Amino acid sequence: MTIGPTVHLIYPHGQRISCPDAIGSNLGQRLAEHYTVRYYDWDDPRAIHPAPGDILLGHPHPNPWTIFRRSLALPGWQRILAIGPFSHADPRYCAFLDSFVARCHLYLAITGRYWFETVSQSIFAHWYPKMVHLDLAVDRRDFPPIKIRFNPPGQRRFVYVGHSGWTKNTGYLSEIARLMPETQVNWVGGGGRRIAGVTALGSQDFTTEQSRQLLASHDFLIIVSKADANPVTILEAMACGLIPVCTPQCGYTGYPGIINIPLGDAPKAVETLRRLQAMPEAELQSLQASNWQILDEYFTWDRFALQVKDAIESEEMPALLPVSLHQRLRIVRAELVSPLFFLRPVNALRYVYRSAQTVIPDPKR
Repeated sequence: MTIGPTVHLIYPHGQRISCPDAIGSNLGQRLAEHYTVRYYDWDDPRAIHPAPGDILLGHPHPNPWTIFRRSLALPGWQRILAIGPFSHADPRYCAFLDSFVARCHLYLAITGRYWFETVSQSIFAHWYPKMVHLDLAVDRRDFPPIKIRFNPPGQRRFVYVGHSGWTKNTGYLSEIARLMPETQVNWVGGGGRRIAGVTALGSQDFTTEQSRQLLASHDFLIIVSKADANPVTILEAMACGLIPVCTPQCGYTGYPGIINIPLGDAPKAVETLRRLQAMPEAELQSLQASNWQILDEYFTWDRFALQVKDAIESEEMPALLPVSLHQRLRIVRAELVSPLFFLRPVNALRYVYRSAQTVIPDPKR
């Protein structure tokens, strides 16, 4: 069988079933059915010298002296495709892309419907013609159903799974929990800050039976993020049988089995949660079944990889929309003040350390 051109895939690709490794490994496996695939880490300091027909597909790094950005500067690529998470809630985390996104044929944005449909309201509106919307995916074999029956009305439990960083907006979760003291709200995960009013259960390994049963004792996953591109935790919880409850700023909107609550309006959010507490078991099972169906039909790695393959096979290279000087300056400022800015001492030291570990020559054909 003839295999097509070489795809140089720059993305985490370890054996873990969690993201980001699940993205690189699942995508690479499916692309390997059509192309020769070579794998690289996103912080690799080398450059790839392309052979005729080669495809550069990768997750850009904020540091310009890393493999995707060094490689795209070299001539000879058949296609250059950037791929990675996107949310415009805090432009500091995407602003670095603006310096080179015009040189990419397409930008494959791993993001939720909410963020993609509101790009025009952001300072990145001029990117829109180049953007392809990629929803995340989950392999249901890795997260089999464990939630068979829901707890009785009034005794149902909510669980937050994740860290306590600012994007997760856990202060809002505390506010919600305070307004509904009759309901158990737990937290699985870790972080430097505690979540007031929420019972911490610590980090859990959901590959163990004990942790899986702990998760199954809950009915709803709750996430109240204000700047989450497309958290895969929501899909994993759906696969396990829990009903996700989240803010639109988690990216997921318009799905019957994913319950949205408003950002910044705790009393309104509590109204929705109390309706879920009182909902008949049959209705919850209907939501559960709807979620399993959409996981099978839409949030799949086959669909994800097919969209990427279509971008590889496409000849499109749309131009960016016009951008004002004021908008450009806002983007430059966002990059300079970003925690990811490559000249911040801690980021520069990471690059020096990574470079010292890489002693093999630049990858060539």
